[in-house]
Amino acid sequence: MADYVLARKSRNIASSLMHVFMNILLGVGVVLITVLSGSPLIGILLVLVSKWRIFAVRSRYFFLNLKSNLVDMIVGISVVLLAFDGGTEFQVSDIILMVFYPIWLLFIKPLSSEGATLAQSLIAVFLGISAVTIMTAGLNSILLVILSFLIGYSASRHVLSQSNDKDFTLTTLVCGLVFAEIAWLSNSWSIVYTYNNFGITGVKIPQLAIILTIFAFVYNYARQAMIKYRDDFRFVHILGPVVFGLVLIGVIVIFFSDPRFTILIK
Repeated sequence: MADYVLARKSRNIASSLMHVFMNILLGVGVVLITVLSGSPLIGILLVLVSKWRIFAVRSRYFFLNLKSNLVDMIVGISVVLLAFDGGTEFQVSDIILMVFYPIWLLFIKPLSSEGATLAQSLIAVFLGISAVTIMTAGLNSILLVILSFLIGYSASRHVLSQSNDKDFTLTTLVCGLVFAEIAWLSNSWSIVYTYNNFGITGVKIPQLAIILTIFAFVYNYARQAMIKYRDDFRFVHILGPVVFGLVLIGVIVIFFSDPRFTILIK
């Protein structure tokens, strides 16, 4: 019996170590392959292959599984696209991505608390909108609008699916529509903080990504407060986050929208 328990523990340890190794390999590999190949296709394929469990179910569960994994897929694909945008020479931004993605896979994604799901949602918004803004620059604005809607919808759904609210379809659709509207409005005046702001690092942060991340935080915080307090809900319950979000967005738009921040993204 003791030998069986010991063997079982050994297998569990070996399995855990293999899990850690494979996630590190995936996290580093997708960035490495993307930079070396100069193409995002292999990296995106690896991200999709790592989500094989989505497809290993009956067809009636496929879309439910897909929606449940959208946030993770947005993060993974965004990492690949941001690495691709940096070019075929390694930069500080690539190292940041290679460090971040394994951390996401091993430590952030598995968390399931209310605060953790909100953090996961905000990370997906920030990275997803950053990648979408950069990659669709110069293309038809409909692409930015559609993808922004998908990111907003996915992020809101990820948060609310963990709450006690069983009917959050309208809330998630509204969030997606607001994302799409803001993205459309910002398309004609795209501000990206880049080399001059962060040194020669390759880091690019679209203003839209910051604004929509702040909005997503306030929106989902407010919705969760409504669920928590229900009939006793009052605006004072969300006054702090709302005021903070509006002030922060106002400061960004008014003081950090100088044309010198605007760049032509390749």
